[in-house]
Amino acid sequence: MPQKPYTATWLCVLATLTALGPFSIDMYLSALPSMAKDLHVTTSNIASTLPAYFMGLAFGQLIYGPLTDHFGRRKPLFFGLMLYVLSSLVCVFATQLETLILARIAQALGGCVGVVVARSAIRDRLEGAEAAQAFSSLMAVQGLAPVLAPLFGSVVLAYFEWRAIFICLFSLGTIALIFSWFHFPETLPKARRKKHTVYSALHGYVTLIRDAGFIIPSVASGLLMGLMFTYINSASELFIDELHASTGFFSVLFSINAFGLVIVANINRILSKTYPPLLLLKCGGGLQFLATLFLLFIAFSNQVSITTLMVGLFFIVACVGLVAPNATVLALASQGQQAGQASALLGALQFFFGLISGAILAILPLDLIHNMTLIMLLYSAVGVGLIWKITPLNHIR
Repeated sequence: MPQKPYTATWLCVLATLTALGPFSIDMYLSALPSMAKDLHVTTSNIASTLPAYFMGLAFGQLIYGPLTDHFGRRKPLFFGLMLYVLSSLVCVFATQLETLILARIAQALGGCVGVVVARSAIRDRLEGAEAAQAFSSLMAVQGLAPVLAPLFGSVVLAYFEWRAIFICLFSLGTIALIFSWFHFPETLPKARRKKHTVYSALHGYVTLIRDAGFIIPSVASGLLMGLMFTYINSASELFIDELHASTGFFSVLFSINAFGLVIVANINRILSKTYPPLLLLKCGGGLQFLATLFLLFIAFSNQVSITTLMVGLFFIVACVGLVAPNATVLALASQGQQAGQASALLGALQFFFGLISGAILAILPLDLIHNMTLIMLLYSAVGVGLIWKITPLNHIR
């Protein structure tokens, strides 16, 4: 019987690396009102640390892509994790909003290396259906992070102030660093590395943008995952400030949606053995679009409640378990020689739309629920339209 090209321990390392992002985003959501009070700003002001984090995630990945193709996966990984650990400490001692925002950007610049390296490492070792199953397994394990993060955050808040959350993130980053040092071998041998200059790195991104087989599923993935990030940008203010949910209840609601993602990611892992990624991607995007129409209806018919919101948001978040792994397989299928750059641009696009949604939420003139649903409608309509432009030549059988 042939040996599996990856082990459960290796996959757990990758899951730990990619869990840094969800924990860094989701664990402190329920703390936003108390952070705002402590720093003498509004909840909307403190929520700006979310788009700041998305900005660091988006642009940081563009930097790490060429670096991981040039130096291999390990060296950039350790640099990024050290930056994450140090910036988490700055967050602990921040006393002004501006300091916190800058520290969050630096934290994202460090932590995003894990996402790039995880996707690249899978692409280094696996292809086709095996890659789809590995990405789904990774998402299923990673999906536990958004379930556990807000619950853990609410427990921490019950006994300590909000700064303790960043102490926990500092500890998680340290664990990831140690775990990676001992259990993450180099997956890109020197013979396959691509020597980069600044010009060649920029040229590589231009080439990727011009490659329809890469850019169409990547932008579609970014837009459809942007639905989830639009929800994350709005969640704390919407549920706690406007619908008056307690921080503990908010954590439970947030975890329910994240648990849906875990379930669907596991379903996708099973279905990917039989059905092609393009079909599964179309199913996931279509369900998200229908859920967006439902949210739009309840927003403009004044039927907004925690229950009705949760119905629509559950399907939007859960179907990321279909969208993300299959779009990733399609986008990276023919990018073996520059998997790091391709992975970086794919991830940057995903968080870029999260950053944009945060900015649009701040400038649209309607109230929060209407702003959120209108952004989601735009993202889902364009994303689904792009999925149908992916040709049969692009999907993996």
